[in-house]
Amino acid sequence: MKEQPLVEVINASYVYPGGIKAVDNISLSVKPGEFIALLGQNGSGKTTLAKLMNGLFKPTQGTVLIKGKDTRKMTVAECARIVGYVFQNPEHQIFASTIYEEIAFGPRNLGIPEEDIKQRVEEALRLVDLKKPMDAFPHLLSVGEKHRIAIASILAMEPELLILDEPTTGIDFGRSLQIMRLLQRLKDRGKAVIVITHDLYLAAEFAERIIILKDGKKFADGSTKEILSNKSLLVDAGLSPLQVTLLSESMKSYGISEDTVRTVEFVEEFLKILKRGNVSRMKKA
Repeated sequence: MKEQPLVEVINASYVYPGGIKAVDNISLSVKPGEFIALLGQNGSGKTTLAKLMNGLFKPTQGTVLIKGKDTRKMTVAECARIVGYVFQNPEHQIFASTIYEEIAFGPRNLGIPEEDIKQRVEEALRLVDLKKPMDAFPHLLSVGEKHRIAIASILAMEPELLILDEPTTGIDFGRSLQIMRLLQRLKDRGKAVIVITHDLYLAAEFAERIIILKDGKKFADGSTKEILSNKSLLVDAGLSPLQVTLLSESMKSYGISEDTVRTVEFVEEFLKILKRGNVSRMKKA
C-alpha cells in the first residue's frame, strides 16, 4: 500500500497583495521521515512555500493537502497539529513571560488537557536539551537557547512534520551542529523535517533530499548527492558549489569521487588513497 504523503503541493501559486507572485506553480510531496533542505537565494519563495505547507497561507491557485485534506478547509490550529513551523527569528515567536508558559501555549491552544501539557513541556525540553528553570524569562536567554525554546514550543504540539526557517542564523558553528543533530534525532524518531537554509555544508551533512527554488519556481528536486554535486546547476540557481566538491573534482585522478558532497566521505576516500600508497604519487604531482 502506497504511503500517504504528509503534505502534497499541487500546482500551487501564491500572489501577495500588489501582484507579487512569490510561489509559481510548484508541485511536490513530503513523506513521513524525510529530511529535506530547502535552498534558494533570498526572495526565491522558500518562506512563502513553507507557510503554504503549514496552512498559514492558502494558495492563490492550485492546492495544498495535509494528509489528504485541503488546507482551505482546515483551520490554522488543525494544520499545526500535523505541520509545525519555527520562524527564522525566535524573537518573532517567543512572547510568554516564562519558559513553561511559552512551550505550554501551543498544546493549550490545541485543547490538550492541562495534566498532559506538563508532560509535553518536559519532554520537549528534554528533546532540545535545555536545562533551565521552568519559570525563567525566555527573552533573557542566548540566541541559541531561544532557538531551542522556539523548537520546543512546536515539538510540544507533537507535529508529524517540522519546518524550520533558517534555524542556524545568528549562532556559531558549534550551536548550529547541535540544532542539526537535534533535528536528525527527531528524524530518527519518525518525524519529517524541512530546513530552510543558505548553508550548503549543513544541508550536505544532514539532509537526504534537496529542493531548490528560483524566482518562485521549483528549480531542482533530488537526492543530496545528485543536487549538490551538480556544480553548474548550483551556479544557475545562484548558489556556490561546496568546497569539498571542488576539491574532490581536482583530485579525481587519484581516485577521489568527483561527486563527493560530504566532508566525512572525502576524508574516508583520502585515507584509502594513503593506504594504497598513492601519497607519493600525489607529492610528485
